[in-house]
Amino acid sequence: MSDERENLTYELFGTAVRELAHRIADDGYEPDIILSIARGGLFVAGGLGYALDVKNLHVMNVEFYTGVGQTLDMPVMLPPVPNTVDLSRKKVLVADDVADSGRTLKLVHDFCAEHVAEVRSAVIYEKPRSLVKCEYVWKHTDRWINFPWSVLPPVVDRGGRGRDA
Repeated sequence: MSDERENLTYELFGTAVRELAHRIADDGYEPDIILSIARGGLFVAGGLGYALDVKNLHVMNVEFYTGVGQTLDMPVMLPPVPNTVDLSRKKVLVADDVADSGRTLKLVHDFCAEHVAEVRSAVIYEKPRSLVKCEYVWKHTDRWINFPWSVLPPVVDRGGRGRDA
């Protein structure tokens, strides 16, 4: 991975989500549900939900990254886990901000695959090493990404990371 960083601003994020929505629509894919991977995927799913006129949004909480370049041994689903009955026989679009190693997306994709009619993935960024090759990608990169929602430290300090002034 390069030491250089991708810097995504909120304005560029709006452009990215809109262009991603056009790629999905141009492909003819009409999801019944958008399943966001929290936390970064929440922003992507919300934007895609509006752009694709999909009101049925679900959230899957997965913990994997613990810091810049630091991960748990494997991604872990956190409660509440979506009820598979709600996904049954639906066309699901999994939304996340980045497919880095792809391990989080693979966990969610595998969770959905046996319960849904079809599952596809949409991300803002995909890295070359990702285990999952997403159907819809705004940009490919091998850089670390500074997302506008996570570049500043938390306002509330719950893990010793410090506060901004």
